[in-house]
Amino acid sequence: MRRAATALLLCSLSSALPVQAQRADSIIERSSAAYRQLRSLTAEFDQVISNEMIGTYKSRGALAQAGAARLSMRFTEPAGEAIVIDGTSIWVYTPTTAPGQVMRAPIARAAGYGANLLAWLLDKPAERYKVTLLRVDSVAGTPVDVLRLMPAVEGLPFTSATLWLASSDGLPRRIEVTEPSGNRRTLTLSKLQTNVALPPGTFTFTPPKGVKVIDQ
Repeated sequence: MRRAATALLLCSLSSALPVQAQRADSIIERSSAAYRQLRSLTAEFDQVISNEMIGTYKSRGALAQAGAARLSMRFTEPAGEAIVIDGTSIWVYTPTTAPGQVMRAPIARAAGYGANLLAWLLDKPAERYKVTLLRVDSVAGTPVDVLRLMPAVEGLPFTSATLWLASSDGLPRRIEVTEPSGNRRTLTLSKLQTNVALPPGTFTFTPPKGVKVIDQ
């Protein structure tokens, strides 16, 4: 009797695994489709970067995106800092750590999508990652499916990623990535708006007076 029960349990578990895998694939493909159909996305963000060697760094601000080649992260904490992808270049302005200068790199020379986490993770994820459904959860009261993404190809900027994808619209409410440097970056999004008209200059960065542009 015990052997029969054990065999039945093992059979049930083995049959459940493909179903879980299919559900994970379905969730990430739904999210990817929702992302690719966006004309624009805006949100407020809270970011935490942690590393055993350097400790924890927290920041927050407002995010806007229109396609993979246009992204704006304007920080309110630290105030005035910005990461902007303007369609041709990536601008990184962090005067608290690099005073008096702004880094500029052509998108063509930058790695893939540059600083655009959403594009790295949600543009064709089935081709880049092995996806596992971890659990059902919530973020600030929003029901989410939590997925783990492990690289299936070389050249990705993460060793692992976890996505909290809203059950309602498939869009992320939290992203956590582990980078090859050992940094763990967590980005929590709130007040999401989709397909809204964005003000002129959203994806334009003008260096403050006296700030030197360092081309990469």
